[in-house]
Amino acid sequence: MTAVFVNGNPESAAIWDPLLAELNRTDVLRLSPPGFGASIPAGFDCTVAGYRDWLVGELVALGEPVDLVGHDVGGSTVVGVAMTRPDLLRTWASDSVGVFDPEYVWHGLAREWQTSGVGEKSIADWMGGTADERVERMVAVGLSRAVATQLAPAQGPEMGHAILAFYRSAAQPTMAELGRNLPAAAQRPGLAIIGTEDSFVGSVEMRRRSAARAGARVGTLDGLNHYWMVQDPVLSARVLTSFWAEYD
Repeated sequence: MTAVFVNGNPESAAIWDPLLAELNRTDVLRLSPPGFGASIPAGFDCTVAGYRDWLVGELVALGEPVDLVGHDVGGSTVVGVAMTRPDLLRTWASDSVGVFDPEYVWHGLAREWQTSGVGEKSIADWMGGTADERVERMVAVGLSRAVATQLAPAQGPEMGHAILAFYRSAAQPTMAELGRNLPAAAQRPGLAIIGTEDSFVGSVEMRRRSAARAGARVGTLDGLNHYWMVQDPVLSARVLTSFWAEYD
């Protein structure tokens, strides 16, 4: 049984390093969505549906059900797979179930990226500058300097393209409409990871509501933010390990 970890924006697979160092399992695979730590193949559609289909293809190639874990863009993509191809999963875990709630409003940066002209300028500022400047921007939003230093090389124009394409495809009511299918995710055991200080993926109430609709249990990480896997990898590993142990 393989545990597959899918990162988000503006990241690479290095975001998982602190957490994976605490996990007591060696059957681990990290997958970076195209543009988010991996090259964008020619003709790839950096949209909500495009990323879901990409991840489905990767899991089909593995040839066995997996324990699938996703964060941010990777988190919503994991939920997309759970809703459409539960046969590829043993379990799934995501910190982004709240974005499928009908009352969810995208955070301020996402709304900038979804706005023509404003988004291009925002991305030029956010993805530009030196590696040191990008590190400082990530530290300012809650990442440790050590991890931010590992992520900075993955950022640039290609990631900027992926960000604009993804968030524009995800503008509401797209996610709310996809969320109507949340009950289908209950076909496999799910875990909604809720960092109580995470302000990017909806209120705690929205996340709990979406988890209930998806038949998922809740793993509450009190006091942790969007980067829970970096902020407290020991607790994060404990929550995941306890969840998986129920299905061993």
